[in-house]
Amino acid sequence: MNHAQLTALGRALRVLGEHGEALSADTPDARLHEVKADLRRALDLLEEGVTTAAPSTRCPEHPTGPVDESAPDLCLLCETRRRAARRAEFNGPPLPPEPTAPVPSRYGVRGDRPQPQQRWLPELWNGQAWQLCGTPRRDRREAELYIAAQRRGPRPAMAYRIVHEFTDYEVLRVWGTPVRVDIEPMGNL
Repeated sequence: MNHAQLTALGRALRVLGEHGEALSADTPDARLHEVKADLRRALDLLEEGVTTAAPSTRCPEHPTGPVDESAPDLCLLCETRRRAARRAEFNGPPLPPEPTAPVPSRYGVRGDRPQPQQRWLPELWNGQAWQLCGTPRRDRREAELYIAAQRRGPRPAMAYRIVHEFTDYEVLRVWGTPVRVDIEPMGNL
């Protein structure tokens, strides 16, 4: 609810409060219709200002969370947490898992290593070494199109290449000629 809506709603509720103080047994019907119109106006303002759904629980942390009818605050998430705490209090802390001694290996266990994935790495020659340019691609054609776009760009590198990565690396294609460039401007004088 923005500031203008809050101001208008507060004004409408103050008018209703004044009507409530002025009510008596001999209030004319015209005055009651005026109260009814002011009450509708306040309800319309309130309807415009409320943008979120009505809370389904009485939980301040999860007001629109899932409902558990047996929980005191109707919140399933908090009640699940409370039940777990009571269960741990009653049963004691959970037992640690059975220790299994891993077999030491120089290269790790097969499950620790990711499976080899076939990728094409676009690389550029920066004057000293090949470096990755862009993200590795899953499709060779896509990698070649990326390098073609880089070569047409405003600042192309001296050379590009595509490296095929599977369980090993293999240079598939080279564009341009990589020439080693001395990074010192005067040639190390």
